[in-house]
Amino acid sequence: MGVQQATKEGVVARVLEIAERVGAAEGIEIVDVEFKGAGSRRVLRVFIDKPEGISHADCEFMSRQIGTILDVEDVVPGGAYHLEISSPGIERRLKKPRDFERFVGRKVKVTLRVPVAERRHYEGVLSGFADGVVTIEPAEGRPVSFRLEDLERANLKFDW
Repeated sequence: MGVQQATKEGVVARVLEIAERVGAAEGIEIVDVEFKGAGSRRVLRVFIDKPEGISHADCEFMSRQIGTILDVEDVVPGGAYHLEISSPGIERRLKKPRDFERFVGRKVKVTLRVPVAERRHYEGVLSGFADGVVTIEPAEGRPVSFRLEDLERANLKFDW
């Protein structure tokens, strides 16, 4: 792992810690933190959510609070970056065990690191999550189960 990657991972971990502390008092969940780009085009994104949904006021509050702490503590080395606070959207990414617990019964799209039943991609209803095992019922075929650590990517799937 390069120094730059290690630095980005360190920034993401620190920002996650700060955002969770700020959001906890307001009942705001931190869904994800991303730090992308290079030079003057770096973007630090913090995705937030709460059960009743996120408002512009929530984004503004989090931006102001997180931005101030990041500046005071000089968390992001290397000069300019742009801070974005937003909702994860209707096809939000699922990463944490609590995401899978919360969205049981919803339609999902997943990509696995290694194939299960000779496939790496599944779409279907998230039918269960227990002891680190995710179970999906695809529209066609039998239910499929896999360990959370075998997951490469998972998102809620919205039928447009």
